[in-house]
Amino acid sequence: MPNETSPVLDGPALWSAQAHMPSVLGRQLVVERAEGCYLFTRDGRRLFDGTAGLWHANVGHSRPELAEAAYRQMQQLETYHIFGRYVNDRALELGERLAALSPINDAKVILNSGGSDAIDVACKLARRHWQREGHPTKTVILSREFAYHGLHAYGTSIAGLDFNRAGYGTESLVPETARVSTYDIAAVERTVNEIGADNIAALVAEPIQGTGGVNPPAPGYLEGLQRICHENDILLIADEVITGFGRTGHWFASQRYDIQPDLLTFAKGVTSGYAPLGGVLVSPEIWQPFYRDSSETPIFRHGATYAGHATASAVALRNLDLLEDDELLPRVSELEALLSSELTQLQSHSAVAETRVAGLLGGVALADHLSAEAVTDALIERDFITRPLRGNTVQISPPFITTDAEIKQLVAELSDVLTEQEAN
Repeated sequence: MPNETSPVLDGPALWSAQAHMPSVLGRQLVVERAEGCYLFTRDGRRLFDGTAGLWHANVGHSRPELAEAAYRQMQQLETYHIFGRYVNDRALELGERLAALSPINDAKVILNSGGSDAIDVACKLARRHWQREGHPTKTVILSREFAYHGLHAYGTSIAGLDFNRAGYGTESLVPETARVSTYDIAAVERTVNEIGADNIAALVAEPIQGTGGVNPPAPGYLEGLQRICHENDILLIADEVITGFGRTGHWFASQRYDIQPDLLTFAKGVTSGYAPLGGVLVSPEIWQPFYRDSSETPIFRHGATYAGHATASAVALRNLDLLEDDELLPRVSELEALLSSELTQLQSHSAVAETRVAGLLGGVALADHLSAEAVTDALIERDFITRPLRGNTVQISPPFITTDAEIKQLVAELSDVLTEQEAN
């Protein structure tokens, strides 16, 4: 039992997300404004945003084009729901735009408020699909070790990061879940055989794991997942909340790795974080039974008040314009090559165990005698924001508008911090 006599610390009314509150009180960085790749704090500091917020500030901060898109839309129609026979024009337009970009041919688009919402919808739809198909035992959702899929009930339950599942009374809030190997496709097959394909509805996978430590797929791994799913009538759900909309130099990482998922979840980069929006791309095999012209056609009971929010949709449309007009996807490929080169040079440092790069996603795994949290704190003192991840890994994932010089300086500062910390 916790020590009930410990003092209760005071602080602001806001309860921070994913925070050990006693550790952050008195150390919080209050961000008041941002511009491009930089944040400005209440105490006058200018910090390079080396993580693009939580992987989302792809076009940079405070773009006037996106502020104007929201302003114009709010003057005309802030939003109207898309329940039943109602729909708003911005949500319709965004749906068509996303379907055209989708790696899933002839996709339908379900819109909602973010990545955690999208995972909940995708997992529910996978189970609903098999119930409708007459396979009531297919209820288990598989996910990978070290996976992160948000923190709603389903995302918490399928997390491959054990600490996100712990503390709720059972191993999972939703019991029909299991984890598979992140790297070993033969081990994945063994797990499927042990559980039984007749019991498995879907397998959820990030093409590149983000929060789990920036883990690119092993060669042939994603293709192997797709094969296993096809051979066993298991739906493949690609979680592209982080990797979607250019982070890998493609609109979606599924295109980079040449996989065709049955469902694809997205959020973050669709608006570059300027408005909360996410959703699911749905393949014809799944959506068509819900569109048949018959009184027997079922309803998929999904939807939230802000699904298809008109202002968020308008911002997303303008954000997609910026990604295209500013040629930011080819720029990501250039930055990937630079980041990979810089981190490869860092591998010779005695404090570095491994570096990993895929798209504009970089991870620096540190030797056990150093702490990623201490290193990222030290980098903040040098005015560079990075982030500690699982596996004692430092995250580097700046906005797409980052310059070559900024990448080089960030890695140089990281190298200096590692040298300093090894000397102490």
